Amino acid sequence: MRLPALMSALLVAVALAVSPSSPASAATPVAGPQAVEIAAGDGTRLAANVIAPRASGTYPLIVFIASWGLNDAEYLAQAARLATGGYVVVSYTPRGFWLSGGDIDTAGPRDVADLSTVLDWALAHTAADPSKVGVGGVSYGAGIGLIGAAFDPRIRAVTALSGWTDLVYSLYGNDTRHLQSTLFLQLAAQLLGSPGPELSGVLADFFANRDVPAIKAWGRTRSAASYLDLINVHRPAVLIANAWSDTFFPPNQLTAFYTGLTGPKRLELAPGDHAVAEAGGLLGLPNPVWTSVSRWFDHHLRGVANGIDAEPPVRVRPWNGPAEGYADWADLTGSVRRYPLGAIRPLDGTGLLGDPATTAWSKPVPLGLDTTANGGIALISNGLSAITGVQQSVWLPSVSRLRAGVWASSRPAVPVKVRGVPRVHLDLESAPAHGTLVAYLYDLDLAGTAKLITHAPVSWSASTGAVDVDLHATSYDVPAGHSLTLVVDSEDPLYLDANTLGTSVSLGAGSYLDLPVM
Repeated sequence: MRLPALMSALLVAVALAVSPSSPASAATPVAGPQAVEIAAGDGTRLAANVIAPRASGTYPLIVFIASWGLNDAEYLAQAARLATGGYVVVSYTPRGFWLSGGDIDTAGPRDVADLSTVLDWALAHTAADPSKVGVGGVSYGAGIGLIGAAFDPRIRAVTALSGWTDLVYSLYGNDTRHLQSTLFLQLAAQLLGSPGPELSGVLADFFANRDVPAIKAWGRTRSAASYLDLINVHRPAVLIANAWSDTFFPPNQLTAFYTGLTGPKRLELAPGDHAVAEAGGLLGLPNPVWTSVSRWFDHHLRGVANGIDAEPPVRVRPWNGPAEGYADWADLTGSVRRYPLGAIRPLDGTGLLGDPATTAWSKPVPLGLDTTANGGIALISNGLSAITGVQQSVWLPSVSRLRAGVWASSRPAVPVKVRGVPRVHLDLESAPAHGTLVAYLYDLDLAGTAKLITHAPVSWSASTGAVDVDLHATSYDVPAGHSLTLVVDSEDPLYLDANTLGTSVSLGAGSYLDLPVM
């Protein structure tokens, strides 16, 4: 048996063994999983599996699309559970991965056409109801499913978990190349799939920082945001779930896309990194994200009056607080507080964040030199934080004031509830023609431990007098007596910077932080 087939068999065994609703114990008998091959329009063979109720009749159809580097066995635990609830569930592996043929299309036109072909096959070969079709997936599957909803009006409900809506932002957010996440995608494609000349060429150009306009055009073709108007014409019910600190697909792109949707919609954001919040559910364990998926499909495909349509559609779980519900994304932010950056004190090398009387000052930051402040390791750092409840942190005295600018606020007697997208404006009194800065927002306690709230990089490629950076959206309660702290340096292992070692920028007195608060 070839390695992919062996690993698929092991995944099937594990998923069905741990699923509390596996066919062996379900009240409603189901048939499957049955392995099938589906021929795409160009003859490419797509590996898939089917689980469906045994009883005669017609049932709503759910199609799950495998994640990048995984295969159709990924969803077996959830597929078995949904099938026992009265669904035909087809899961398939996109072209170029595992036992599916062809080269990886990265959610391009062939992948979108393949999704419609899988729907055609399911409606022709199973007891699926053509008027009740849903699609879903994690990561890669989420992206393909959202784009597919723009082109196939049969899709009436979508569940997009840890997906993207703007691939250009995912690769070049704030004009800064995302290194670790892209390396991971490249490695998975090479080990578990067939990248083909197109994807290999795009990745080579990305790492060489060449032909950027062509890469961005390629990315826009593979972004649901490019097809928002078409999605709104079809009005599928869209559930989006993601993590505050997703290092692959940072959440700012999702909130903008969600806001633009005009059909039934729901947005859920929770602590963690890419695909962490829903991972347990893939093993059949109780999981709030997959509970929402089931309720979403039940209401919008089966017409179950489960109340999900009456709940606040924006559901967020702060890093250190209970879940909250809002009528819209904009409702998270009650007001915006401006914190001017003050002059650096000679004694400790730190400035006052929120200086009410800023005077002229200048803070040089050398480019190309790192500090202990960083965004962590993709998948690992924030993933562990979500699981353990221990956020990644830095001991603030260890952050070199010679390599970074540091500003700390006074310590208020009441908590500061950060909700939304913090924005940093940095006046550059002098700067080279190109460079990168990274801004980190921390919660500083009395012992000097600073917990990372959010961060983001920003790069420029022309002489500029200022840069603005939207930090990644977040929800965090800064405890009473703690100090809100901003660190600005020029290096982070998560990103490829545009810095030239030996150059520097000078930050000036017009700089400030705009903090969204509840």
